[in-house]
Amino acid sequence: MRISRVTVPEFREKKSRGERVAVLTAYDATMARLLDRGGVDALLVGDSLGMVVLGYESTVPVTLDDMIHHTRAVVRGSSRALVIADMPFLSYQTSTADAVRNAGRLIQEGAAAVKIEGGQAVLDAVERLVDIGIPVMGHLGLLPQSVNQIGGYRKQATTSAEADRLLSDARALERAGAFAIVLESIPADVAATVTKAVKVPTVGIGAGPDCDGQVLVSYDMLGLFDGFVPSFVKKYANLADEVVSATRTYVEEVKQQQFPPRAESVADIDRSRR
Repeated sequence: MRISRVTVPEFREKKSRGERVAVLTAYDATMARLLDRGGVDALLVGDSLGMVVLGYESTVPVTLDDMIHHTRAVVRGSSRALVIADMPFLSYQTSTADAVRNAGRLIQEGAAAVKIEGGQAVLDAVERLVDIGIPVMGHLGLLPQSVNQIGGYRKQATTSAEADRLLSDARALERAGAFAIVLESIPADVAATVTKAVKVPTVGIGAGPDCDGQVLVSYDMLGLFDGFVPSFVKKYANLADEVVSATRTYVEEVKQQQFPPRAESVADIDRSRR
């Protein structure tokens, strides 16, 4: 029997049922297949791939072509999870027409929805995309694409004025038609207030336990990323050490001529078939 994917309406309705949503990032078919088997509700093809896959210092250099390439892979590798693709820097900020064209390309490549960073500044783009049938997930708090403006990866909405502005942005995104909102690196009490104020699911990352769901970068969660990992991340595995250990064992066996075993060489197998 063919497994059906989680849909945008199903994802949104989880909040009214009191069901938490679990989201992880994915960038390739193999990882998408494994995370999908693990039961995640959604796979976010995050522009975080710029840092954890492509080796950039931020998400800013990631291009639309990069996002399309990795979205295709995640869609091919998964069968159940809702696939959401990040819209990269400058793919939606310049004009509504650009936002429509670029989001449309991601949807045509298999994504079910796109994610856009920002509040008031992107409302026109969100409204237009939703009007033409492209589901949009919002993103407030720490906006990685604005890292140069804010001077680093710092907790946001730490003052009353900033918290009020974030709450206003969340309500505006909901009115514009966003089906969910990511809240990144904000105080837990602010996230709880926003979560209660909107009817769409909030998905936290470094925003405390009271959001309607959580998202983590899969490489962080699995202990695969050797770069900076935020303090709020819980490592559910330490695969980096296992990869290094396995590689060292492989290298040693090759250098000591222990791999491959001579009995399993191609020549011996071929002779046995004659």
